[in-house]
Amino acid sequence: MRVREEFSRYASQYGTYNVIQAKVAQKLIADTPDAPRKVLDLGCGNGTLFSCIDWEIESFRGVDFSAAMLAHHPITPKTQLILGDFNDPKLFTQLSSMTFDRLYSASALQWAEDLDAVFKSIQRLNTPVSFGIFTAGTFKTLYETAGLSPLLKSSEDVIEIAHRHFDAQFEIVRYVLEFDAVREMFHYIKRSGVSGGRRVLDFSQTKRLMESYPLDYLEFEVVFTTT
Repeated sequence: MRVREEFSRYASQYGTYNVIQAKVAQKLIADTPDAPRKVLDLGCGNGTLFSCIDWEIESFRGVDFSAAMLAHHPITPKTQLILGDFNDPKLFTQLSSMTFDRLYSASALQWAEDLDAVFKSIQRLNTPVSFGIFTAGTFKTLYETAGLSPLLKSSEDVIEIAHRHFDAQFEIVRYVLEFDAVREMFHYIKRSGVSGGRRVLDFSQTKRLMESYPLDYLEFEVVFTTT
């Protein structure tokens, strides 16, 4: 899977480039309506969300499909890291034997191969959820300038699918990340994992895109889902 390869390849640099992902994790924690003692984080990466938790917890289980990312996750007596893929139903069979007070997923579920199926598996855990999911509004101008279709689902699609499985509150938040130079912008895209490893332009096409991109920032759009 190219997404897994991309995150694993740049795992050691992810903490430097995950600026917006960190904001998503911070908002999920800040908006948590309770103080869950037993926490599950799907797509935990290098521990950004874990590092944001500011209350006493009993246990934290973090799941990620990249061993390279898990190698950078903080380890404490209360943490258990699981190498697993939320696209694999076997993971949820394993998780169903555990109990959680809240399930988080920050900046990961946009990579679900079948979001409806993943939501269905999560619903069966019967646990309150807090999700931050990137949508097609991410890199909107970049894709339009390049003449490419969006990589991710629209916010409307994400909310419609989530409605099938959760009685939730939704919030759409847009972020921008400014750059001093277009080259820095493209370097960020490559290192941050937000492109999912998608490479559809050759060198000359990329050069033309860099010359014609009209903004000095990238756009991001995230659907926050809380039950």
